[in-house]
Amino acid sequence: MSGQSLLVPGELSPTRSVPGNIRRPEYVGKPAPTPYSGPEVQDSETVERMRIAGRIAAQAMEEAAKHIAPGVTTDELDRVAHEFMCDHGAYPSTLGYRGFPKSLCASINEVICHGIPDSTVLRDGDIVNLDVTAYINGVHGDNNATYLCGDVAEESRLLVERTREALNRAIKAVKPGRQVNVIGRVIESYAKRFGYGVVRDFTGHGINSSFHSGLIIPHYDAAHATTVIQPGMTFTIEPMLTLGTHEYDMWDDGWTVVTKDRKRTAQFEHTLAVTATGAEILTLP
Repeated sequence: MSGQSLLVPGELSPTRSVPGNIRRPEYVGKPAPTPYSGPEVQDSETVERMRIAGRIAAQAMEEAAKHIAPGVTTDELDRVAHEFMCDHGAYPSTLGYRGFPKSLCASINEVICHGIPDSTVLRDGDIVNLDVTAYINGVHGDNNATYLCGDVAEESRLLVERTREALNRAIKAVKPGRQVNVIGRVIESYAKRFGYGVVRDFTGHGINSSFHSGLIIPHYDAAHATTVIQPGMTFTIEPMLTLGTHEYDMWDDGWTVVTKDRKRTAQFEHTLAVTATGAEILTLP
């Protein structure tokens, strides 16, 4: 584990504005989204719209990641992604979702997920996860990746590489007719080779016109996850692996989730559409 000090909350900048002509998700300005009641299987027209949303989200994340360097604030990364999405006619899905105040999640080192961009300055040797979701044409596209900041120790570099590989293996396991628990089984069996923890309480999810449809995709071997994968289903896979325990604490902000032992953690995510033979990645730049 790095000898760097643990993270503490920084200061938030004012809420960023979104041009009035950009369509908002229905939950903006409300305490919670309206529960999704539609199908998990989407028609081809919806999937095509999700390709557009997914591409914008991937490009926005890629653009923000170019700015990752020691001395840069996570708020600056948020600004870059926010402006990219707005410039491409998309609304940053996290902005105003259940009160989340920013346009991406930036989770550094021991932060598992949902880190709020603020005045925190990136340090040499950090790892930082960016989670970006774009909403356009009535649908969402959601992705994340973990990046290296400066000269990162081998233990952390390997964690990042292996978490990416866990996602890739899970995507290959997606086949119509299988139960969704095959996804977590593949991830957990791979993570166990290296003694990594697999976060259980934060999962992949169904996504379409709803940011989170109600479909749950566990990343561990969950016997209860018996939903059968069907062509046209759209969901995310986003494994979170840790150098220690899978247990966590949450900051007082109600969002920032950190490993209980404060060891480092990495995550990768794609939005997928199930095809007749496997899965198409919708979040490619």
